Amino acid sequence: MRIAIGTDHAGLHLKGAIAELLGELGHEYHDFGAYNAEPSDYPDFARAVAEAVAQGDFERGILVCGNGIGVCITANKVPGIRAAVCHDTLSARQSRENDDVNVLCLGERIIGAELALEIVRVWLAAEFSGLERYRRRLAKVAELEGK
Repeated sequence: MRIAIGTDHAGLHLKGAIAELLGELGHEYHDFGAYNAEPSDYPDFARAVAEAVAQGDFERGILVCGNGIGVCITANKVPGIRAAVCHDTLSARQSRENDDVNVLCLGERIIGAELALEIVRVWLAAEFSGLERYRRRLAKVAELEGK
């Protein structure tokens, strides 16, 4: 799977651990930054990842910031993106199975690396169920985007 990853300075360490995991799992990924601990703005990285996923260059995206919320808000502004903050494995799995979420958002200051990596594993393994009720609901979301 091709995955876009990105963070601001507040998620730098967790992004590194996620990149390592992606490599171990055999996924191809591109790191959209940040690349150092200098203060940076999460919208820049979240937008780059979200646009790359929305354009079809990557199948999914993973974003990290201090609490996961800022990158999630930003990513969801890009048409075609369904981003979710997940800090447990149940929400990660259901975000894929029920809502076809294509961008996972995590907060480095909220959860530890071990849990975050398990969330990534679960999220990557889960697939959209395609059930009619979920397709119907997602169609209503897409309608809000003007699609």
